[in-house]
Amino acid sequence: MIRRSWMTGVSIETTLELWASSLRDVKARMRPLFTQERVANSASQFLDGLLGEERRKTGWMRAEAAGDPGPWRQQAILGRGHWDADALRDIVRDYALETLADADAVLVIDETGFLKQGKASCGVGRQYTGSAGKITNCQIGVFASYVSRHGHAFIDRALYLPKVWTEDRNRMARAHVPDTVSFATKPALALTMIERAIASDVPFTWVAADSVYGVGDIEMALKRAAKGYVLGVNANHLFRSWDKPLAVAGTAKDIAEALPDDAWRRLSAGDGTKGARLHDWVYLELADLDADDFDAAFPGIWTRGLLIRRKIADGDLAFFSTWCPVGTSMEKLVTVEGHRWAIEDSFETAKNELGLDHNETRSWHGWHRHVSLVMLAFAMMAVIRHRANTMPPPKTRQRLGPGISN
Repeated sequence: MIRRSWMTGVSIETTLELWASSLRDVKARMRPLFTQERVANSASQFLDGLLGEERRKTGWMRAEAAGDPGPWRQQAILGRGHWDADALRDIVRDYALETLADADAVLVIDETGFLKQGKASCGVGRQYTGSAGKITNCQIGVFASYVSRHGHAFIDRALYLPKVWTEDRNRMARAHVPDTVSFATKPALALTMIERAIASDVPFTWVAADSVYGVGDIEMALKRAAKGYVLGVNANHLFRSWDKPLAVAGTAKDIAEALPDDAWRRLSAGDGTKGARLHDWVYLELADLDADDFDAAFPGIWTRGLLIRRKIADGDLAFFSTWCPVGTSMEKLVTVEGHRWAIEDSFETAKNELGLDHNETRSWHGWHRHVSLVMLAFAMMAVIRHRANTMPPPKTRQRLGPGISN
């Protein structure tokens, strides 16, 4: 599945060579996870199936592509086999960072839904998912995507378990959920992923997320780690300024509605599929704080602020709590917020082309294994795209005179 539209100025021969060498590389990286050669071969074929042309990445489809008489070997990779999905998650992260790492990168947190039938799939229940735009029967996965000027890839994931699951130990046991797993909110899952990224020395300066993750422990953890953020908040979130020329106090919505027309600036949050994503923006600095004020182990002055986005078409408002080094421009904060588009694009690509939501297993381990293998396939594609687009153009023969060339 080679997407030539991703790559500029690269011959089909070079693209094929990049694809083959990258596939060999990622298979070699995951090989130590498997103690038996036949299991490693099945995992390799599973990855081939995810990257293949089949629209549905079901066990039968992957088995057919691998030449197997049935889906049992493919299903065993997600179920009966013994291997560590978290170890694969770490392999994906380290592999992606070798190419995508950048000190100014943004860690984007978001969730997506996996529509399901029945009640047996781990974590399934009637809950809201933006994927369907409504409350429906689904699983919810929380993801961390690494977004830099070099590209973007998923580097972490977690399956959300509603309380109706964690309070039913028999149901948890039937889905093979480890005994150590207990209820955790989506922000708590996100915080664990952020802390894991920091502990693993993942290079990033910013975190961006929507309003599900915009308050509480995540903010304090990022402050103490010297990470800036642009986190969505609800319209009724309270803000207050102090020691600033413009005094504001009240809900985000009330503050926005009191602003004069000339306070807004039209800026692009980055390029989308249809060009620049233009909106009207306001940035209000609320307070400057010394790092000592929040028990940080580093020096410096940081600014807490409120960023407001207004859609040009319908005037719809969105609000973001911000934290950044003093002097950070509104343009920079708008750019950081715009990085959230990358994870939305990633979900769409991973579902439509790599079968992210085609997992047929019902267990805890099956979900994490399937998703981690998809993450590896997605990271490989991101690496190929970056390498292809940064290759020097092929040399052309220069004519020196009539009938003469160099």
